[in-house]
Amino acid sequence: MRLSQRIDGLPPYFFREITRKISEKRARGEEIISFAIGDPDSPTPAHIINRLCQAAQDPANHQYPESDGLPELRRAIAGWYEKRFGVSLDADKEVLPLIGAKEGVVHAALCFIDPGDIALVPDPGYPPYAMGTILADGRPYYMPLTEENDFLPDLETIPSDVIKQAKLLWINYPNNPTGAVAELDFFNRVVKFARQYDLAVCHDGPYTEVAFDDYQPASFIQTEGAMEAGIEFHSLSKSYNMTGWRIGMAVGNAEMIDALKRVKSNMDSGIPQAIQYAAIEALTGPQDLVRERSLRYQRRRDLVVDMLNDIGLETRRPKAGLYVWAKVPGSHTSLEFANDLLEQVGVVVTPGIGFGQNGEGYVRLSLTISDANLVKGLSRLAGWHNR
Repeated sequence: MRLSQRIDGLPPYFFREITRKISEKRARGEEIISFAIGDPDSPTPAHIINRLCQAAQDPANHQYPESDGLPELRRAIAGWYEKRFGVSLDADKEVLPLIGAKEGVVHAALCFIDPGDIALVPDPGYPPYAMGTILADGRPYYMPLTEENDFLPDLETIPSDVIKQAKLLWINYPNNPTGAVAELDFFNRVVKFARQYDLAVCHDGPYTEVAFDDYQPASFIQTEGAMEAGIEFHSLSKSYNMTGWRIGMAVGNAEMIDALKRVKSNMDSGIPQAIQYAAIEALTGPQDLVRERSLRYQRRRDLVVDMLNDIGLETRRPKAGLYVWAKVPGSHTSLEFANDLLEQVGVVVTPGIGFGQNGEGYVRLSLTISDANLVKGLSRLAGWHNR
């Protein structure tokens, strides 16, 4: 048996290795406190679950769904965007439900990348941006995100020969893993850059509803000209504690949405309809839970940032998102430091190198950890520092 060259060149998903190590230690009876994965620790709200259960009882929802989603869901997504961002969307042409945003992110490369084409990818960044490009036989060009530039890509420094071969530009704010945010002036520059070089823009924005200190993250689609330049991915996973239900959306340029719809219609059979009705309930039902959850994460953020700075892991206080991005102390690599914490005090953090070469020197800590484990984990970190 011979595997394809694209599979031979594809590394295993980085976070699978972290999960495997945690499982091995727990199987040996060790108590592990994990700051590694951004999976909300609170359950999906009851009114959403109740709608899901109700819809699951309807035999009409036991059959194949349409790959472009229920019209009612598309209208709910468009309505949510209008209420939240003041953006008017055509629910039939500019909205596409997804089986989680990650599915759409990976499939997007198939819409734009031919063999040898370049996608401009942030580094550090969410790995599927690059992996989708590789699966489409394209080449990622990694745009450095540095603290000196507020973790925004410097588009003007991309070499001209790279831009000539590029067809797709990935951006992601609020950012995973750095916690950085982008304002509309940056998105304006992105639109101008995309127009100048005939690039499709994909903005991944699943963290806009996790924000602190009354900060309101912007949507790329709010930007003048954005609807002509690109699309935005969003998700109910972080906003409504629905990671396990796998539901998200893409909105924006009608031609790009149609291309993604054509790929999806040949690759999947759509989102189970009972889950779509749960999503409609999330988007149109009570929204106070979003603020309440963000306040809980804000309290955790403050505890984590204060402790990390106290023990020498320099970090900024993020305005949004689920993560704290901290500098590794001393001469450790990010992987060495993460392994030391795991072996010495049973605390798991994510090495920055897992997000790209420019993630070296940092580790990421998630705020999606119970309050009890957060306190215990921070105590262990303090104990590690005092050794």
